[in-house]
Amino acid sequence: QVQLVESGGGSVQAGGSLRLSCAASGDTDNINCIAWFRQAPGKEREGVALIYRNIEETYYADSVKGRFTISKDNAKNTVDLHLNTLEPEDTAMYYCAAPTYKMIGGARCSNMNEAWGQGIPVTVSK
Repeated sequence: QVQLVESGGGSVQAGGSLRLSCAASGDTDNINCIAWFRQAPGKEREGVALIYRNIEETYYADSVKGRFTISKDNAKNTVDLHLNTLEPEDTAMYYCAAPTYKMIGGARCSNMNEAWGQGIPVTVSK
């Protein structure tokens, strides 16, 4: 079992930046890939970025490419999402996850055991 806990987030004005952090615990050795998702009110959940534990590759949704950066620290079992040049359209609940199968930015994120964090809100005002 893997447990994921998000932190960071909050409220910011358009053009600002935030950092979200995802801390993993439990059976972390079996994590293959961590992804960040978001869901705005009334909209479907969207995968925004993914990173592999043992491969130096990252992938992004077109909607955030060039503005968001995902990074990892395997020693600390954390995955961060840096949100830059934020827009009101980025307002959503953000989740980190180790999904069993999701496609983000043309790449596949798959794990043996699925895990999701509880979510953390990001609000961007005009």
